[in-house]
Amino acid sequence: MVQNHLMQILTLVAMEPPIAIDAKAIRDEKVKVLRAIAPPTPEACVRGQYGPGSFAGHPMSGYREEEGVAPDSTTETFVALRLMIDTWRWSGIPFFLRTGKRLPKRTTEVAIQFNQPPMAMFGDAEEFPEAGNLLILRVQPDEGISLSFDAKVPGMRLRIEPVKMDFRYGTSFSGAVPGAYERLLLDAMLGDSALFIRADEVEYSWKLITPLLEAWQETSATPLPSYEAGTWGPELADRLFDGVGRRWRQL
Repeated sequence: MVQNHLMQILTLVAMEPPIAIDAKAIRDEKVKVLRAIAPPTPEACVRGQYGPGSFAGHPMSGYREEEGVAPDSTTETFVALRLMIDTWRWSGIPFFLRTGKRLPKRTTEVAIQFNQPPMAMFGDAEEFPEAGNLLILRVQPDEGISLSFDAKVPGMRLRIEPVKMDFRYGTSFSGAVPGAYERLLLDAMLGDSALFIRADEVEYSWKLITPLLEAWQETSATPLPSYEAGTWGPELADRLFDGVGRRWRQL
């Protein structure tokens, strides 16, 4: 999931605008992002394996209790990473990625947290929301874009509250939204490779992930952090935000 799906989303979000909307230009910019990512260290990555738990009152078995899984399996079912992209635009900005199985909700989204400006326009407000401005790109399900920002409450008092603007493809346009694989199959028939990964992109993504896999293999005897099925992963994943002043977005 990390080497293919998550890296695809990361490069699309972090790439510079391509010089043209064609396959070569888009994939050139995606490769530039991968080349600029600093190799993640084991300290910047947390993995885990789900154990027995429950969701909505229904018991859920642990991974090692699943059919066909070895009782001493060390296969991870959750991973979270903190990555840094060493480019002019993204230098010093951390990117946080996570994916896992048996989480409370199945969703794919990109959350872009805006930095607070050096001087707040309403710095003297009675109460200032903690979250700040947030742009959400919902990939699936319920595809759309949501923008959360702070606004002054009408009236004489200086009060700030978070508000939201929400766009959904399903309610804004008539007809069903084509599935992801429908689009890919059509592009393949048309010979449009813009959304398909290129060989050098595969190589650079594996160069980033392989050292982590090798480090985990060397420590295979170390017990995997466990998390209950139906939760958002091991608590250790929260430490990736140490020193950043943020936290995982509540879905």
